[in-house]
Amino acid sequence: MAPAQKSNLRYGENKGHGVHPLERKPRPSRRKGLPQKNGRPFVKSIIREVMGFAPYERRIMELLRNNKDKKAKKLTKKRVGTITRAKKKLDELSAILAESRRAH
Repeated sequence: MAPAQKSNLRYGENKGHGVHPLERKPRPSRRKGLPQKNGRPFVKSIIREVMGFAPYERRIMELLRNNKDKKAKKLTKKRVGTITRAKKKLDELSAILAESRRAH
């Protein structure tokens, strides 16, 4: 339950000088990680187009093509650090594989 408005009285339940909280501008750190209007996906796609895939990503894609999902997951976890990141990377790479199958 939020405290009630101060009553400017010396005694009583809501005693004390009545003040209003200042409206603060949100700090820039509160925007960290939010999706950008026009930047990140476009830049990432250009980088992927120019640079291609890392060697470990190519190996993982080869394992996924050969239905070695468990081995691919283990290798990905070892390379990227956590199982959550590994699942995200596997989803990304399997989506790319599916797209390339549709193109051919």
